Amino acid sequence: MGRKKSWTEKLEDSKNLPRVEKITEKMSRKWGSGTVVIPAPKEVYGLMEKVPFGQITTINEIHSALARKHGGTIACPICTGIFARIAAGAAEEQKGRGREITPYWRTLKVGGVINDKYPAGVEEQTRILQNEGHRVAQKGKKYVVADFEKSLATL
Repeated sequence: MGRKKSWTEKLEDSKNLPRVEKITEKMSRKWGSGTVVIPAPKEVYGLMEKVPFGQITTINEIHSALARKHGGTIACPICTGIFARIAAGAAEEQKGRGREITPYWRTLKVGGVINDKYPAGVEEQTRILQNEGHRVAQKGKKYVVADFEKSLATL
């Protein structure tokens, strides 16, 4: 059995992406008509990297930025979510290597929810976001950045 790829290796593996495809009839029930952008992992990473201190973004903002960049109707939400997780893992691998890491904790889920699948965990992301000036509230089992819309970065 082969060696498992690191997050950084996964980030670098573009798999002939990005590409824009026509939305199929099956996909159109969920996504409508037009074209879907399947981004490269590094594109998602690059957008996450641009979010400055004191601001945040959401995965939907990243979808929109990717669709605009490639002239597509939408960006694939599944691929974008997977690549955001890869970007977060790759950023964590960079810790202690003498440079700032990509601030993946500033990329939230829909509705300003902190992503519990990111490597630092919800508690650490909450601490970092609070240190950056955001107010985090618990709603049920989720943690949400309060008034996140006021701090959205332009991508």
